Amino acid sequence: MTKTIILSVLALISIALSFFYDVKKPEATPAETEAANLTLYPVQTGEDIARALALTVPLDLSEPVDSAFYKRYSRKLGLQLDYNEDKTLLETVTKWLGTPYSYGSSSKRGTDCSGFVTRIYSDVYGIDLSRSSRSMFDDVTRIRKDSVRTGDLVFFRRGPRQPIFHVGIYLKDNKFVHSATSGGVMVSSLKEPYYRNYYYAAGRVD
Repeated sequence: MTKTIILSVLALISIALSFFYDVKKPEATPAETEAANLTLYPVQTGEDIARALALTVPLDLSEPVDSAFYKRYSRKLGLQLDYNEDKTLLETVTKWLGTPYSYGSSSKRGTDCSGFVTRIYSDVYGIDLSRSSRSMFDDVTRIRKDSVRTGDLVFFRRGPRQPIFHVGIYLKDNKFVHSATSGGVMVSSLKEPYYRNYYYAAGRVD
């Protein structure tokens, strides 16, 4: 009798277990399936944010922005940067800051205005410019002052019939970098009275 009871209990347990294991798992809803198939990405760049929002990624967001670099050179050059400027240009001109003025030279021991410009254009763009500011002006495409952009050249003369006597490289926000007779390589503003009075034209190297 005891044996029969034990066998009956085991049979009931077996039936119960088979019931639980045979129960089919409910099918996932479409939303659950879609969620399970999602790929997770770390949000680190503009592209990541755009992907998360299902937006079209603009070309200028396709690479991470080196904000530390732009903040550092913004301080060094005294500029409000947009984080899309030519990094090589910013880095190169900064290395020349403080170089003393030396007429007819173009080295970091001393340089005049045209020597400085020719070295920057050679090092940054691989372009060989004419050595004097006057001949440089003949080689560029003249542009309006309100169309000037980073890397363009700015020229100065003392009067309508006077020759060009000075040249610099435009940065942004009316600031340009040049080698001045009083101070050497520095960043100045076109709004300063001296440069505002003698500003003549801007030119772009094709």
